[in-house]
Amino acid sequence: MKDKIDEQVENAPLTKEESKAQFYEMTERLGLKHSFNFDEAWEIGLEIRRRREFREKMTELENTITEFGMQNNELHEANPVKHTFAGGCYIREIYNPANHLIVTKIHKKEHPFFLMKGSMSILTEEGIETIEAPYQGITKPGTKRAIYTHEECVFITVHATDNTSIEQVEEEVVCAKYEELPANCDAIKILENINLKIE
Repeated sequence: MKDKIDEQVENAPLTKEESKAQFYEMTERLGLKHSFNFDEAWEIGLEIRRRREFREKMTELENTITEFGMQNNELHEANPVKHTFAGGCYIREIYNPANHLIVTKIHKKEHPFFLMKGSMSILTEEGIETIEAPYQGITKPGTKRAIYTHEECVFITVHATDNTSIEQVEEEVVCAKYEELPANCDAIKILENINLKIE
């Protein structure tokens, strides 16, 4: 049944009122008792769709930057990284030149970040935010950012880890594709599970 609903949403989406009528009709016909009301289900569906669209656009942006932007060595030379291990933490300090567009990897774990120098605009699934040094914030699991640097920037992240190699830490804290994100860190998977609860 879920496949039929997904197909309908994709090929012939209903208005909110049509969806509400269908929701109540199917609930009664199938004798279901939900742990949510229609409006909650509608909002969850909109949020899932919004996040999927964001991810598709972010992937397109990253592919375009990869195709037409700087390649690996050139990119790393323009954005040098300093790696430090201390007291069960990995500290990653990156310099970004002014007027650059950068797309980050996807973060698997919550961790603090610090903008030590400069200003940047950051686009995530939550929206756009412009920050200016000195600034501190928290990266939530599942975050992928598109960053535009208005000035030269120094950005630091701190990750609690028992690993002592950069490769091991990267495997632990980031991934390249949303499909690699653990289910408990993926907002869409979490929302889909809320949407499917039936008492």
